[in-house]
Amino acid sequence: MNRLLISASVLALAACGADAPKTDTPAQAEPEAATELLLPLPDQTTAAITADDLAVRIKTLADDTFEGRGPGTEAGEASADWIAAEMARIGLQPAGEDGSYFQTVKMVNQTVDTDASYFTFTTPDGTDMDMTPKEDVVFWTKRQNTNELAFDPTDVVFVGYGSVAPEYDWDDYDGQDYEGKTVVMLVNDPGFATGDPDLFKGKSMTYYGRWTYKFEEAARQGATAAIVIHETEPASYAWDVVSNSWSGAQSDLVRADGGAERTMLEGWITRETADALFASAGLDLEALKQQAKAPGFKPVPLEGVTASGKVKQTIDQLESRNVVGVLPGATEPDEYVLYTAHWDHLGKKSEEKTGAPGEDFYQDQIFNGAVDNATGSAALLEIAEAMAADELDRSALFLSVTLEESGLLGSAYYAENPLVPHNKVVAGINMDGALPIGRTRDMVVVGYGASELEDILQDVLDTQGRVIKPDAKPEAGYFYRSDHISLAKKGVPMLYADGGEDKLDGGIAAGKAAAAVYTAERYHKPMDEYSDDWDLSGFAEDIQALYQVGLRVAQSDDWPTWYPGNEFESVRKDSLEQE
Repeated sequence: MNRLLISASVLALAACGADAPKTDTPAQAEPEAATELLLPLPDQTTAAITADDLAVRIKTLADDTFEGRGPGTEAGEASADWIAAEMARIGLQPAGEDGSYFQTVKMVNQTVDTDASYFTFTTPDGTDMDMTPKEDVVFWTKRQNTNELAFDPTDVVFVGYGSVAPEYDWDDYDGQDYEGKTVVMLVNDPGFATGDPDLFKGKSMTYYGRWTYKFEEAARQGATAAIVIHETEPASYAWDVVSNSWSGAQSDLVRADGGAERTMLEGWITRETADALFASAGLDLEALKQQAKAPGFKPVPLEGVTASGKVKQTIDQLESRNVVGVLPGATEPDEYVLYTAHWDHLGKKSEEKTGAPGEDFYQDQIFNGAVDNATGSAALLEIAEAMAADELDRSALFLSVTLEESGLLGSAYYAENPLVPHNKVVAGINMDGALPIGRTRDMVVVGYGASELEDILQDVLDTQGRVIKPDAKPEAGYFYRSDHISLAKKGVPMLYADGGEDKLDGGIAAGKAAAAVYTAERYHKPMDEYSDDWDLSGFAEDIQALYQVGLRVAQSDDWPTWYPGNEFESVRKDSLEQE
């Protein structure tokens, strides 16, 4: 592999300008040692936001050389080096730790040996259910301090949606004792199941519908194991997304207690497996689903059914990095507009190869993540290069985070360990997973109706002759599935806007069809590859709009905020009152 050596002068480029404004951002860098890059930096990009510039960056970040940008891997971390070097090349100052472009994120990779591990349900007649890993079940543990753990047969309880939501007067656990039990639950939340706008948030998924919450709540309830039943519609993705995402090495942050607060085992089973499981106990899962969506639901034991498991795993202590650069403002350098995008994807896995290189649906071992999220990473750099040519009043902070695919862990780490105080960040914009479908008449705001940033975006779109559309699938919970949520929880007003679906060529039907094809055939699959025939004209127009939104915030003294009644409004008010 041809390696390129980028000199110290390039990496320290942005820090060396004699006229750079001084701010209370992390110190400007001393020259660093030369950094080896696996792929070259572009040399033809300009301050204009163009499809050509976006293409060269997407193509590079999605290249097989980076092996799917797996956090903590040599090839994956090389993509972070490339992003840092590109930040330096286009004029950003380092805003990370110790005068660097990086914030170290300590992590572990846990890999289950499926040949030496098992999870099984035993039916009332004493038969162990035949469940094949990846085909019928995926399972893992969040315990980080042991290479092997096991638990004896436990009782099994169906806990509906597995939600304890006091604000909705809802408790699927009903105050019972779950110590030493395995809980089985549905994905999403009761509002999705009923469509009733007065139940939770109706079709719009709440955080209670996310798998992350469900596993956390099961642990708080003292359960030994927690299992989610997969169904495509409420999950918003097919089983192969689950099996691809939760097989191979699973990443997590290093936990102070080694993950002892989590259940011993977490996992998913297919709906078909769940049907057979419930039937063995004389229960009808579909009937129980109807009960689970109604207020007053009570947990249902699967009488005579037990669950047992053993996990043998390797545990690798690793480090990954968030990449952070800044453009200091001229008049208010201690106030910031923030742009975020995750650089990581699923890395390289051991998969059976199908097809042949060069074919559209060649499946190799590399999950390239061209759409998810080489597009957002390229957009972050494209906006940074454009803003580097502007004289900003406020500072612009560019945060490329790691470990998004493992549960938004890189942004969560940053949120708990901010390099800039949250109450100094005026507003933020997140970019994740843009489809190359050409120009559209609209942009979609995920979590529509959240903040005044939407008003600014609409003003910008007016100049493009376009409109805002709410997320067409709020039940998918996209608002809780990308990195902006980590900052929103700290009160920072965040905008997550994506490409529209009303295509100039083909209308809404064509846009929806393109999105459906991507989700079914490429999302979290090796086939999420870059192609030179991508139409990035619409993506470029979207990024021009998001650049303008950030620029307007950076060039004003306004503080856009959450709309009244938003779930993060009070957090922001408390944050701004702090010194």
